[in-house]
Amino acid sequence: MTRILFLCTENSCRSQMAEGWLRHLSRPPIEAFSAGTNPQTVNPLAVESMKECDVDIYGHRSKSVREFLSQRFEFVITVCDQAQESCPTFPDSPRLLHWSIPDPATAGGTTEERQAVFRLVRDQIRGRVEAFVRQELDPFIRNKT
Repeated sequence: MTRILFLCTENSCRSQMAEGWLRHLSRPPIEAFSAGTNPQTVNPLAVESMKECDVDIYGHRSKSVREFLSQRFEFVITVCDQAQESCPTFPDSPRLLHWSIPDPATAGGTTEERQAVFRLVRDQIRGRVEAFVRQELDPFIRNKT
């Protein structure tokens, strides 16, 4: 199995959406996980925005990166600048990638205006995940076989 960990600060929005997109857009031998350096709860607007694309992250829970420190990953992808700065060391030296994605949870305004920001970030993450699968993951898996 090829294992990918998405890491952000709270594991409430961006990393959850990235995990959901990778699970939705790929198939075994891919395993996707997400965690946070300071986990909170999964943001309901993240769940709702993903549901609009038929990607269910309702059952996801925020997890601490500490749960994964002894596990092996081929890729660790930070999706926020703070997580990149505090990314711990993982065994077997996974390939580290960084995607600087704005935090939709910081958006102000009405619920509708905030949801619009979540949709924009959701779509940005989907594009990044699709490019990752095409440019990084598919060649990586082909080279492993």
